[in-house]
Amino acid sequence: MDAWRRVLETNVIGTQLMTRAVLPAMRQQGYGKIVNIASGTVFKGSPMLLHYVTSKGAVLAMTRAMARELGDDGIRVNCLAPGLIMSESVRANADWVGPVVANNIASRALKREAVPDDLIGAMLFLTTPESDFMTGQTIVVDGGSVMH
Repeated sequence: MDAWRRVLETNVIGTQLMTRAVLPAMRQQGYGKIVNIASGTVFKGSPMLLHYVTSKGAVLAMTRAMARELGDDGIRVNCLAPGLIMSESVRANADWVGPVVANNIASRALKREAVPDDLIGAMLFLTTPESDFMTGQTIVVDGGSVMH
């Protein structure tokens, strides 16, 4: 239960607290962009990660609810759902090497590792005026493992 609490506090409550921190300024200017981070695991139902998948599913649901609540204030709320990103911390974790990464890559249409820079284009799009008529949406950035 401690692991569940830590993951939920970080991913769900942390997301809510960050939003609460920026809302006054965004409401005052009548405009804002919030980009939450979920995970492609939400769409796959990845096993052995129940607490993580559940927390990221909550972030996705929270994104949609926030979009409805904040739209009249001119605030857009969207979400990125990355696949397994080979960050430094992932590479340093022995549980995320070998077959786990290979199986993940095999599930993708674009058969390669994902790196942090792969998220930049989608993130920039969601934070610029080019996405001003989008809210409540989730963009999956995982090389085509999840398609919807």
